[in-house]
Amino acid sequence: MRRREMIQSVAGALGAAMGGSLFPASTCAASESSGGPKRVVFFLQNQGFDPKTCIPEGMRNSGSLATAKLPEPIKPLEPFKEKLHIINGLHGRHTSPAHSAFFGALGGYRGSDGVPPSGPTIDYELSKILPQTLLPHLCIGMDSLENMKGKPTIATLSARGAGQPIFMHSNPNHLFQMLYGGISDGDIRRQHEAQSGLFDQIENLAASKGKSLPRSERQRYQQYVRGFSDINGLRDRLDTVADHLRKFAPVVDDRYAHPEFETDWHDVLLELGISALASGITSVLTIGSGRGEIFGAWKGLGIEQQGHNLGHMDQPDNPIWIKIRQYNSRMLVQVMEALESIPEGSGSMLDNTLIVYTSNNADRQHTDGANWPVILLGNFDGRLHSGRFTQLDGKRPINALYATILRAVGQEVDRFNMDEKLAGKFDTGDGPIREILV
Repeated sequence: MRRREMIQSVAGALGAAMGGSLFPASTCAASESSGGPKRVVFFLQNQGFDPKTCIPEGMRNSGSLATAKLPEPIKPLEPFKEKLHIINGLHGRHTSPAHSAFFGALGGYRGSDGVPPSGPTIDYELSKILPQTLLPHLCIGMDSLENMKGKPTIATLSARGAGQPIFMHSNPNHLFQMLYGGISDGDIRRQHEAQSGLFDQIENLAASKGKSLPRSERQRYQQYVRGFSDINGLRDRLDTVADHLRKFAPVVDDRYAHPEFETDWHDVLLELGISALASGITSVLTIGSGRGEIFGAWKGLGIEQQGHNLGHMDQPDNPIWIKIRQYNSRMLVQVMEALESIPEGSGSMLDNTLIVYTSNNADRQHTDGANWPVILLGNFDGRLHSGRFTQLDGKRPINALYATILRAVGQEVDRFNMDEKLAGKFDTGDGPIREILV
């Protein structure tokens, strides 16, 4: 009862927010200029991001995108061109990507298959800094139907710290149950109540039994205990703002229970992610298309090839990769249009949102990470340059981009996950990237 009373008091303060979100606009310095809280979306496509699929033809030097024509793979982003910043020439050599940098893509440290995270990733770091939300950080992963059903949760991209991975959700039925089960009717409601009681029992049992484990096993075991505690706490917090959530919950349709293609689940996972942002449940959303690994399938787009084979195809002028990249671009447009439609402060939610679109594998499969293209969408309430293409010299790491984003939310940092020794080898600069930060 004490836990529930505490949660109700916190949610009560959150629910006093103006507008549609669940948190007060004044809860962090980064929201002062527009009256809106900041939020960040990371969208990572596996198999690499060839720069030729995003740089306008003929652009070799930095400049405005105003008169440029976006290449076909990202053509759906044309209406939002003034909000784009295409960046080429960052590197991630120190992440040892090969097939994927895994946690290193967002952590800026050595990743690779089977290597545990050695520190927090930028998405988690931002979730601690941005205004408090009921679920500070949400991760969703898109893959083949077989993989999403067989492994509905997987951890490959995000981490709280060294040896502390964050799991992403790949089964939309489970995610809907977690976010909106408490406001649903019928079977979904009954399942929610049954699971809530079960998870409470598991949390208590796990916490008591863990004390008898050897010291070497106890830390790993506590991660599982904390996972159940997080789920139980989130369920209680969401229950206290049920009336608000009803305005944003997606409609459960046949795609949830009977998907024809994996893209049906990709689409509803995206809708759930957008609803979590729009309702204020979370301020940081990480999307892993391919779930940070070497797999992935898009049969719903008419693509029969899947998995590792896709990484061995040239991306430029490839009809298969044009379809995948345009599908990603339409997803990004869907996020932007949804947030743009919601008033916030003196503008819309989109004005206070930054979307980072890149790959967990630099520019291609089997890469050394020498070039790591990135597209930023949104100027973060005027804190970042947009409507531009920036060509860097390949001497600054992705860590510098993450430090720049931290600066944009008011953190006076010069580096992210990079000490002096590592920076001396992999970074020729210091502080934020001046071409990006206003």
